[in-house]
Amino acid sequence: MKKFIRKARWAKEIHIVLDNLSAHKTKAVQDFLTEHPKVRFHFTPTYSSWLNQVEIWFSKIQRDVIDRGVFTSIADLARKIKKYIQVYARSAKPFRWTYTETRRRIIGNVVEVEN
Repeated sequence: MKKFIRKARWAKEIHIVLDNLSAHKTKAVQDFLTEHPKVRFHFTPTYSSWLNQVEIWFSKIQRDVIDRGVFTSIADLARKIKKYIQVYARSAKPFRWTYTETRRRIIGNVVEVEN
């Protein structure tokens, strides 16, 4: 990370998006942020990350286009993905994702496990 910050010394601020993993909130990480005040961490919401939405979307493309497809070239693959997106956009609805594992909940930096 320090090597990256040196390469980006021209930047006024460096914004990094991370998941809510507790390892990203340790004292060592806080010390790092204190040493590098232009670095800002942004944490995705627990269990409802927008990244989940992106992963679902790419998974759909993988299953619906790539896994079932026969492609004569990279250009052919790109054309078929673009066509899929156009058709999909006509009836697209937001993905609804909910966390259903009621026996495991993360509260702060603690994982509660019901037995």
